[in-house]
Amino acid sequence: MKSKKLLHEYQVNNVKHILDNPSCGLILDMGLGKTVITLTAIQQLMYEELDISRVLVVAPKRVAENVWSDEIAEWEHLNHLTYTIITGTANQRKEALTKKSDIYLIGRDNIAWLCSQYGGLYLPFDMIVMDESSSFKNPKSIRFKALKKTISSFSRRVILTGTPSPNGLLDLWSQLYLLDKGERLEKTISDYRRIYFEPNKRNQQVIFSYKLKKGAEKIISSKIKDICISMRKEDYLKLPDRIDNFIDVKMDLETQRKYDEFEKEQVLEFFGKDENGDDKVITAINAAALSNKLLQYANGAVYDENKDWHAVHDMKLKAVEEIIEQNNGKPILIAWTYRHDMYRLHERLKKYKPRDLKETKDIKDWNDGKIQVLMMHPASGGHGLNLQKGGSTIIWFGQTWSLELYQQLNARLHRQGQKDITIVHHLIAVRTIDMDVRNAITKKSRSQDGLINAVKARIQKYAEFR
Repeated sequence: MKSKKLLHEYQVNNVKHILDNPSCGLILDMGLGKTVITLTAIQQLMYEELDISRVLVVAPKRVAENVWSDEIAEWEHLNHLTYTIITGTANQRKEALTKKSDIYLIGRDNIAWLCSQYGGLYLPFDMIVMDESSSFKNPKSIRFKALKKTISSFSRRVILTGTPSPNGLLDLWSQLYLLDKGERLEKTISDYRRIYFEPNKRNQQVIFSYKLKKGAEKIISSKIKDICISMRKEDYLKLPDRIDNFIDVKMDLETQRKYDEFEKEQVLEFFGKDENGDDKVITAINAAALSNKLLQYANGAVYDENKDWHAVHDMKLKAVEEIIEQNNGKPILIAWTYRHDMYRLHERLKKYKPRDLKETKDIKDWNDGKIQVLMMHPASGGHGLNLQKGGSTIIWFGQTWSLELYQQLNARLHRQGQKDITIVHHLIAVRTIDMDVRNAITKKSRSQDGLINAVKARIQKYAEFR
């Protein structure tokens, strides 16, 4: 369990910002610790200053159900905080509301339902935290309209979001409105657009795109700087130049049960008895074959003996979508492992127009900022490419045993010439072989050693069935 002393200086400063400002925003890149910062402030406000007693956290479903509770369990000074997750059927959600807790966590898709439970004008909480507040960027959405009516219920309001690209500043209006009801960025989205933006593209006189007016970004920043902290380049100077963010992707109970059954079947197939009735010997070849099967399942699809693939879950695809949304339009490099990963990512992310790194033009377009989502296989593009001008965020969709490939791909962005912190997100399917790969990479183990040890552990697990 982590000690509070491990908080970085910038995190301590962000905690103080929440304490000092009843309405405030943390506009920080993903991976900088928005959750632990906010929880630390909640703990102090609730148990040291006695300023609040009930907190509502609104977040994307996976974040609400997993991330906040995991963070509470990870830190010693937060471990006493109690929480209730408002999820499930309508009756289960109603029952959750009757429980006494410090923190109530709800998915963003259920916030309109929650508001309706109390008449749509008042919610019985002292403080609201809107995690990934970009979820409320559309002022015409039901979730925004519902929260807009009830926002005065809260004596404290916090928004948490990633730093937007200049083009993403149009989405900032509704998020700030939930803090100050239009005091800083105008009372309506129309006025905000008129003052700070101008038409960028038209189609038969219908405007469908806007761009910032000259100098508008600086004016917007100055208007919100008293209540919002934004981690820009100058804030990074005291930080490490790379942050590794391990994201636990938890399967639902049924998917986890199927993975466990699949793992058992594969272990017994590869390491059961041979034709003489003896236990099969572990070799690098059959260990790698077993690992590949399990890693495929962890990613969400599996090849059959005919080389056809079959989807088994979409947990990691959902996680990728959340990261892209939280990244507020900034470019992302995705490392995929199996071809079915690539196909499924293309289909799921088609609205972002993902591009595969295949030729020189792809590299140039990426470095020129023309690609939001670039996909590549570590073995095909891990060495020698200079991609640091195009972005600073990596997602490892699948995990690799190869420390060399892992380090080389990360070095495409994390290298001389990179102006921002490189953030490397690892999607780790909990209670799967992904966790063994994570441990091996973290310890910088030799690839084969980590692989063999993981296989041995699984053989021992199913020893009685061999």
